Amino acid sequence: MGRGKFKGKPTGKRQFSTPEEMLSGSSSRPRTFKREEAAYEEEKAEEESGEESGEESGDEESDQRRKGTEGLISIENPNLVKPKNLKAKDLDMGKTTELSRREREELEKQRAHERYMRLQEQGKTEQARKDLERLTLIRQQRAEAAKKREEEKAGKCSTSFSLFGLVIIYRVVCS
Repeated sequence: MGRGKFKGKPTGKRQFSTPEEMLSGSSSRPRTFKREEAAYEEEKAEEESGEESGEESGDEESDQRRKGTEGLISIENPNLVKPKNLKAKDLDMGKTTELSRREREELEKQRAHERYMRLQEQGKTEQARKDLERLTLIRQQRAEAAKKREEEKAGKCSTSFSLFGLVIIYRVVCS
């Protein structure tokens, strides 16, 4: 049964060790701490003795002692980019930089558009041919309309109309 009004946290309630438990060693404290402390003291003792005999054995042991799966698997971070310091004399000034795909496509698009516009001006494209045909047709229609207007102007002097089925033509003197 839980104590109190509220539900306890999932971590459980606090456990305090009494001084008697600490002296007797029956504390509920995990035993791994003692093991780690003992291992740490052993490493210190080995380092002191290792300094006298040689540093090679100490380096190997520190490499072997890793946390978790690091000791089992050797992993290198592929995202870790090591900075490369280039000197000015090592740089190749004649080397041109590669354009990105987007930049390259943009340049190709501009060149294609310029080439198309040049061909359009020369009248070699289908669109240009259609435009020229349309222009000649419009010019012909305008010329015919101008001729009609001229004839009507000249024909205004003589006019004809029909009245009750009779066609009457009369001439007005044009000045």
